[in-house]
Amino acid sequence: MNHGDDTIAAIATGAGAAGVGAVRVSGPRVPEIARAMLGREPLPRHAHFTAFRDGNGELIDRGILLHFPAPASYTGEHVLELQGHGSTVLLDALLRRVVSLGARLARPGEFTERAFLNGKLDLAQAEAVADVVAATSEAGARAALRSMEGVFSARVESLLAELIGLRVHIEAAIDFPEEEIDFLADPVIGEKLAALRAHLDALLVETRRGVRLNDGIAVAIVGRPNAGKSSLLNALAGQERAIVTDIPGTTRDVLRESVTIDGATLELADTAGLRESEDIVEREGIRRARAQLERCDVALLVTDTDHADSDLAFFDGTPAHATRIVVINKIDLADKAAHRETRENHETLWLSARTGEGLDALRALLRDLATAGAGEGAFSARRRHVVALEVVRDHLARTADALHDSHAGELAAEELRQAQQALGEITGAYSSDDLLGAIFSSFCIGK
Repeated sequence: MNHGDDTIAAIATGAGAAGVGAVRVSGPRVPEIARAMLGREPLPRHAHFTAFRDGNGELIDRGILLHFPAPASYTGEHVLELQGHGSTVLLDALLRRVVSLGARLARPGEFTERAFLNGKLDLAQAEAVADVVAATSEAGARAALRSMEGVFSARVESLLAELIGLRVHIEAAIDFPEEEIDFLADPVIGEKLAALRAHLDALLVETRRGVRLNDGIAVAIVGRPNAGKSSLLNALAGQERAIVTDIPGTTRDVLRESVTIDGATLELADTAGLRESEDIVEREGIRRARAQLERCDVALLVTDTDHADSDLAFFDGTPAHATRIVVINKIDLADKAAHRETRENHETLWLSARTGEGLDALRALLRDLATAGAGEGAFSARRRHVVALEVVRDHLARTADALHDSHAGELAAEELRQAQQALGEITGAYSSDDLLGAIFSSFCIGK
């Protein structure tokens, strides 16, 4: 990993020919580049209106020069920002001038990467920077801003402090094996572990909600052949994305479509009809349909009045945290009215994908699911955060099992050590170069 031993530059923003753009520079050579661009020593954090000139003294543009000495800057290094007109031609010329003075072009996400490596942001906050830029809804943007400000990180750090406290308690007990008192049987240990697991479960729920706010919800559309799954996808998407025929088994693969409803993002997946089949290709499509169901946020079962009860078996394999919705389609053929009912473990809606009757109720339900929990305190998160917390949950479960055996204190301590490491991966306390490279390479240039 490059910790900023050279100076980088990139176009940070651009708003078209009539707008404002900027070139951002970070690294040890910033002071001399700033002097060369301004013609004198710049005042820290002071806006200098000046002429930007090339190496031959020709005018490039006129704009604002800002110098932020280390460590009081975004990256923790010397930072220079040159604000000019938003023309890409002028910004490119300004960037070339900065490079000629000793900078190099920045990699995607390198500014935020340096901020992380210099301790200005933790890893979860750094990821939130990209999430703010990529937000597709107001709720998602607000949640990402909260994560960038450290709301999610604070929750993780609080959980980490609890875990470390429990680990210290157990390891202290292990250090006194000659004592007649069984310290591992101390009820305080069990109480601390129970509280830790409860707090983890609550954070896991909120983190999954944060992923929904950030990425949208993954909706798996499943059901028997010819139930109207592809017609429903087309109706929700507002265009003919899936092929619709009367021939069973037309859909052989998973067809994905991103749909936005009132600012809420839905990732729809139309899947092959679920049935027994001897066709090799169709069987593979059915396998993929079941795999899609196993990792969805919302399982949307499309059926009809004749099969509504028996088709509930198709929900098998749905994750425990996923919402189940039954859509009884083709009410125009069954002479039924559109309506909605709440059952014990699922919502049921009667509608017609062909005529659109009752479709608004489904859109409203999906929108509400996608924006659930978007109120005060909600934060954005990524799927890797959910995976890390699930790993912690498994380690804590094994810790509880080990504590039932008074001679398994070392196993309990090791499970807690691994749980601590998994938690640390969220904020970057423990992170590999491969993980950091994958995260920051997804950023845009200039961030």
